[in-house]
Order: sequence, then structure tokens, then C-alpha cells
Amino acid sequence: MRVSTMLDYSRGVKASADHVAELERAGLDMVWVAEAYGLDAPSQLGYIAARTTRIELGSAILPIFSRTPVLLAQTAAGIDALSEGRFNLGLGASGPQVIEGWHGVPYSKPLERTREIIGICRQVWRREVVTNEGLYPIPLPPDRGTGLGKPLKLINRPVRERIPVWVAAMGPKNVAMAAEMAEGWLPFLYWPERASDVWGGALAEGAARRPPELPPLEIAAGSLLAIGDDVEGLRDLLRPMAALYIGGMGARGRNFYNTLTRRYGYEKEAEEIQELYLSGKKEEAAAAVPTELLEKTSLVGPAGYVRERIAAFEEAGVTVLNVSIAGDVAGTLAQVKEWTS
Repeated sequence: MRVSTMLDYSRGVKASADHVAELERAGLDMVWVAEAYGLDAPSQLGYIAARTTRIELGSAILPIFSRTPVLLAQTAAGIDALSEGRFNLGLGASGPQVIEGWHGVPYSKPLERTREIIGICRQVWRREVVTNEGLYPIPLPPDRGTGLGKPLKLINRPVRERIPVWVAAMGPKNVAMAAEMAEGWLPFLYWPERASDVWGGALAEGAARRPPELPPLEIAAGSLLAIGDDVEGLRDLLRPMAALYIGGMGARGRNFYNTLTRRYGYEKEAEEIQELYLSGKKEEAAAAVPTELLEKTSLVGPAGYVRERIAAFEEAGVTVLNVSIAGDVAGTLAQVKEWTS
């Protein structure tokens, strides 16, 4: 099991990248860079690529609606070249709030778009002449443009013709598509003991259609990591973020994280969190997040307990333990690397 973390922007852009270089020396295997409605991820990934030599880099995630499929492929090939083959392309649909509210693009058919984008990216990386029918007609048909579009292939020769694609997916259909087509899957609020009940059917459905040339599906999951006898209070620091996602990411009836919480068995709590959050009562919403949910999706407590939680994640199929480390980062990372080696 490899160990990864999300880039922490709190130090500032360049200082955060410097911190990743320190984590690389401490043994971290992978860093993910998010993109929501702040700075773009590829700029930061390019800078980190120049500051590191070994650590794997990943976007988590590049929204599929904000770039054309071939631009996603070009960007991935560029970062992969800068990092000498260390990049992982994390894709996701984001949500209507960001896509329509920030990018001004209709949020439509995310499943079909993701499927087509993955196929187009792989054509680009193989340096094939790119053609596609469907949501992304390439070249553009004459009745939708000038009629002068010409089928093209990538000028440069990529470092790799198969850059790993990871898909952030929550719903059953998206998870099945990730298990069918992607190298990796990025879930959120991953409860290892209940993962099979919630996602097992979708993963099996996708695996049954998975091409034989693809390696086994990787899974990156985790949360806050803190080791010690007096650190359990740190788990409460997750409450505001959990309330934001469960209560505020989307509208009533269209919130992927709220739906997941209900599937975990917290229907009443999920409804309450959403009502409180959307009413502006964010602190009350945070307090309403079930303690058990925070406990089972994080890795916080004495060393023996944390080691048991890591084993539970591994048993559930997690191949990349994706954590935010509190306290002695280097010391905690060294201890976890010993347990996962």
C-alpha cells in the first residue's frame, strides 16, 4: 500500500510545493493536487514536478467540463513529460454548483462525458489520429462549424502512451464505469467495513467489463491521520468539512455526498445536516455529523488503533492510503510506511 496526501495550500503556492519536496524525502509516495475554483492544478503540478524527483503526482481532480478532451490529454502528457513519467490524471465531474456557477457550462451527462474523454485521451497518448462520435464529435461536423476541421494527432511523442487515469466517482453508475475503464478510483468518505455493501455491486459490474489489458483497479482513500493517545479530539476538526459536503455540496435531492451518507444508514442525520447547512446554521450542521462516520472514515487514535484502521482499508481493497497528516508529519509518515511496506 502506497501513501499519498492532498496538497495543502495553507502555506502558499510555492511553500506548499517545497513542503511536498520535504515529504518526498520523508518517504511519501504520491501527492494529489485539487482544482475547484481556486488556482488551476496543472500550474502547481508542473512546479512540483520540477521540485521533486521520485514522488508520483496526481490531479484530484481536473473537472471534465472545464477543458476539451484533447486539452486534458495534452495537459496530462505535458505534466508527465515534466515529471518523467510520474503523473496520474485524476478526472471528475465536480458538481452543478461549480460547473454552472463558476465555469458557466451546463452540467449534463457526466457519465457519458467521462467515458468519451478517457477514450479520447488514450487516442492522443497513443499518437493516433483523433476521431470521436458522440458528445464530443472530432473533427467537428461541417453543419456545426466551418467544415474545415481536419483529423490530427499529437505532435510530440509522450513519455508514456498509457498515463494512469483515476476517476472520482460516488454513484453506482459512475463507480461501475471507473471499475471498467480507469486505472484508479477516487472515492470520498470511504468507510472500509461498509464499502462492499455500498459499492461492491457497482465495482463487480464494472470489473466484469474491464478490458484484459488494464491492470487491477487501484483505490485511493483515507482521511485525517493522527497517531497518539490524546489526539482523538482532532477528529472533530473534520466536522465542518463533512458538513460542507453532506449539507452544502449541491441542492436538496441532488447531493452525491448526502446520498452516500444515507446509503451508510444515516438517512435522518443526512437530512438534518442538509437542512441546517442550507439554512445557514453551519456550526449546528457540523455538530450533527455522526461521530461514528468520522471515526470509521479517518485514522485517528493510538498507534495500535490506527494500525488496525490501516489494515481495514487495505482489506477493503485500498491500494493508496490518501491521508492528511496531523502532528509530527515526518515521524507519522515513517511509522505508517513501516506498517504498509
